Amino acid sequence: MVDAVSGGAEVNAEPGQWIVVRGRTLDAPTREGLIEEVAHADGSPPYVVHWLDDDRRSLVFPGPDAAVVPGRPSAAATVRAGR
Repeated sequence: MVDAVSGGAEVNAEPGQWIVVRGRTLDAPTREGLIEEVAHADGSPPYVVHWLDDDRRSLVFPGPDAAVVPGRPSAAATVRAGR
């Protein structure tokens, strides 16, 4: 689906899925996090995400550099695939 306001794809998730956020620059790492909480019944953002790289939790409103995946991703494979 396309969001009529932003023109971007809608992101929907459920607890237990993973989010992958690509770095905005070439030397920025890809971040992976477990979605622990979803604020809305339809799966729309924001999400409470437990990040693997720093073991912190944060409230996330995914941007165009983010993807929700059903299983635990591998950052190395994501970077190699250019995602």
